[in-house]
Amino acid sequence: MTPPPFLWMKNKDGKDNSKVHEWIQSITEVPVHSLNQADAVIIGIPLSRSSISASAASEFPDAFRKSWKGFTTYNIEEDVDLTSLSVIDLGDTEQHVTDIKRCHHAIVEAVKDIKYHYPNPLPISIGGDHSITAQVIRGLKETFPQQSIGIIQFDTHFDLRDPGVLGPANGTPIRLLINNGLIEGDNVYNIGLHGFFNTKDLKEYADLHHINYFTMQDVNKMGISTVVNKALDELSRKVDMIYVTCDMDVLDMAYAPGVPAATPGGMSTRELFEAITITGKHHSVGAVDIVCLDPQKDLAHMTVKAGTHVFLNFLTGLALRKNRRA
Repeated sequence: MTPPPFLWMKNKDGKDNSKVHEWIQSITEVPVHSLNQADAVIIGIPLSRSSISASAASEFPDAFRKSWKGFTTYNIEEDVDLTSLSVIDLGDTEQHVTDIKRCHHAIVEAVKDIKYHYPNPLPISIGGDHSITAQVIRGLKETFPQQSIGIIQFDTHFDLRDPGVLGPANGTPIRLLINNGLIEGDNVYNIGLHGFFNTKDLKEYADLHHINYFTMQDVNKMGISTVVNKALDELSRKVDMIYVTCDMDVLDMAYAPGVPAATPGGMSTRELFEAITITGKHHSVGAVDIVCLDPQKDLAHMTVKAGTHVFLNFLTGLALRKNRRA
């Protein structure tokens, strides 16, 4: 890991932390021995070379940090102030300019090192393309091999393309995890598939491996909260820990122009914010990532702000979870 490349100046008296950039602490600002007392840690993963389509998603971790100044810590909709949480930005995983395998190995080793030494904080990975999900989960499994992991995936795509053809790319992470025996297909719940953006053979692979999936038509009929709660309830009975992966291309392109694979017919931001807050509340959710957001393709910072909003809504759920335990 390298320290965060971008740091906001904060008030010298340390009294005003009403803005997100004033509240989140950098690893450079806290003693290392206090890390295990944090509620969550941020892991930046600036990788997009493994993306199938042209992408500058590697720039999102930095754009994400720069967006903090535009948000307060108070969520009026849930009457929650996030300052009840301790969140520490650990910086970015080291990435190689050209060698994707080295990049992925660095992600696995960083996750292993963090979770081995500091098992308590919930890791929030900021990508990067969707290939990072398989590497973060591999790091978790290598640290806790006896722990079974299930996945809730917000995505327009199955991400089940053949790694034998594409390698460990952003279209292959779920299949890669299944093929390597790190997860069971029945423990994957994909929410948000729609339109003409998945081939029939991927649907057949999903059915063969008993992957659970809800299309946007299902979401519209059932309601997003019903779908997410159903997935959480079923998964929590089958696995030790739930991993949430949010591919920002699940959003309709009207809400998220800054994704490499923007599509019409996806979720609204309201639906995604509600969904991610619900996952944050659940006691079995132990890790989350936000991926596939390209600041270079963005319009008026719409998608960067939406990605940061997803992060803050997840923390809102985590704060509600913490308050419920207290």
